[in-house]
Amino acid sequence: MYNINQSTDTKEAAAIEARRNREKERQNRFFNVRNRVIGVDVQALNNQVGDRKRREAAERSKEAAYGTSQVQYDVVVQMLEKEEADRTRRLAKKVQEFREQKQQLKNGREFSLWDPDQVWKGLPTYLSYSNTYPGPASLQYFSGEDLDRATRLRMQQGQFRYNLERQQQEQQQAKVDENCADALSNQLRLAMDAQATHLARLEESCRAAMMCAMANANKAQAAVQARRQRCERQREQKANLAEIRHQSTSDLLTENPQVAQHRTAPHRVLPYCWKGMTSEQRAAIRKEQEVQRSKKEAHRQAEKTLDTEWKSQTMSSAQALLELEEQERELCAVFQRGLGSFNQQLANEQKAQQDYLNSVIYTNQPTAQYHRQFNTSSR
Repeated sequence: MYNINQSTDTKEAAAIEARRNREKERQNRFFNVRNRVIGVDVQALNNQVGDRKRREAAERSKEAAYGTSQVQYDVVVQMLEKEEADRTRRLAKKVQEFREQKQQLKNGREFSLWDPDQVWKGLPTYLSYSNTYPGPASLQYFSGEDLDRATRLRMQQGQFRYNLERQQQEQQQAKVDENCADALSNQLRLAMDAQATHLARLEESCRAAMMCAMANANKAQAAVQARRQRCERQREQKANLAEIRHQSTSDLLTENPQVAQHRTAPHRVLPYCWKGMTSEQRAAIRKEQEVQRSKKEAHRQAEKTLDTEWKSQTMSSAQALLELEEQERELCAVFQRGLGSFNQQLANEQKAQQDYLNSVIYTNQPTAQYHRQFNTSSR
């Protein structure tokens, strides 16, 4: 209704104002003697300094995060190295304990190589430590000679015989142990079977006893329930007979309206004894309904009259609104014409100012010689 299409003009005015502001800022920068003489853009330099500071701050934060992560990695590496050293130390300790317990020198086959008395033990039996050393010319013992061969053979045969007997005894003992284990397992299996049979027998007897006891309990419970039902039926029959006798002898089935009146409140009735309304009560209700019907009809007529008045007021308001809209359209047209003339005047002023700038102010452009002279004087 009030739609005035001014969005395009508003945008154009905003764009013109923005260009005007940019032009003013540009003129201020160009006509500023300090900036023109020095020949630098302070805002650009400030922007560069700010960018460099932000970049340095980002690098410092990145280096700090990297240093924190490196410290964490160093701590983890130290922990791993310590754990590896502890594991190596424990392994070396176990190896040393094994060597001390299981790999003693006296238990090794090469123990004779480390025996300091090996040379004296290899001498003939008729020499002892008390004899003086006969010297190399006595020729008491020759290389390759085995004087204790018979003794060693007897000892080896005895050791072999002892080992053989021990193996036979071990085999016999293993057979005996295996037979005993088989016998014990058979006895255990038989005992378990007997125990399982006994338990199954006991379980069957217990199940039979439980079934018998449950049957007896069910029979007793059925008898008790039947007796209870019989007593309940007899009690219900007695109650029904008493109710029939009471209904037949009381005023409930009679047509006396005085029965339904309340004893302490005459305006109230007893619902379980009420026999209906009398003719006077029905006539009073119909009379009240007629009064209510007439009141409702009068109320309906008043509402109809009020609706008619509201409709007439709505029509008059709509007519006035149409007139106001017509006046508003005329005012908008006048405003559009005035706005167009004002925009045209602004455009002419801006064009004149631009012509003035181009023809008067911007005609004297500085040359390269001016800049060289200015730089020489500043030095």
